[in-house]
Amino acid sequence: MAFVTDDPAAVALKDVTRAFGRRTVIDHASVTINRGELFGLLGPSGSGKTTLIKIMAGIDRADSGEAHMLGTPMPKLAMLHRFGYMAQSDALYMELTGRQNMAFFGKLYGLRRAVLNRRIEETAALVGLSEHLGKPAAAYSGGMKRRLSLAIALLHEPELLVLDEPTVGIDPVLRQSIWQELHSLSRNGTTIIVTTHVMDEAAQCDRLGLMREGRFIAVGTPESLLQQTGTSSIEEAFITLGQRAEGGVQA
Repeated sequence: MAFVTDDPAAVALKDVTRAFGRRTVIDHASVTINRGELFGLLGPSGSGKTTLIKIMAGIDRADSGEAHMLGTPMPKLAMLHRFGYMAQSDALYMELTGRQNMAFFGKLYGLRRAVLNRRIEETAALVGLSEHLGKPAAAYSGGMKRRLSLAIALLHEPELLVLDEPTVGIDPVLRQSIWQELHSLSRNGTTIIVTTHVMDEAAQCDRLGLMREGRFIAVGTPESLLQQTGTSSIEEAFITLGQRAEGGVQA
């Protein structure tokens, strides 16, 4: 399904700040993510990636600044049907089977029975869980739970996907298959925002936002970041840009 709109921005953050107690987690962050873009958030643990995407999705609220998704100020409950969210921690009902978990969330998204059953089969096949749908989630391995969470986020074919470390614990072959599907979705107009620590995944994004201590130290295509830093890998580029940020050099 392709999404056509006159508004180029899928997500727009302006001067967003978020603190917990005395600790500032997001520090005046601004970024615009275009519709149909596969945008990666890259940064070490504690850099603010998860907090930032929670603000994008309306799960958390900024202390100051503005956050818009698909032209709508966030948070807003009515936006639930327009995006899919996969958290870093799996939010599953352990006593339910994989199929029952998917059916429960699919009904929350408003999917009718025939469409819901079709989407359960399609997304389960995508993440390699077709043979395990009858098992309780409690019996799933960590990687299987991640795959089930991803399938649930994809169920309702959302305009925008927000994925927090979606491939952690997933084997390399399936990880490659999932990224192929993400590229396919992006080509068809779905906006995808993904956080990752994996450098080869970061290199597959259309653009990257490199974060450090709650701030963006650079935003650009992988190619432009390599050219800007004179390096040959995203990892080297990130290190170089981090060193420049520490020295007060504008990225």
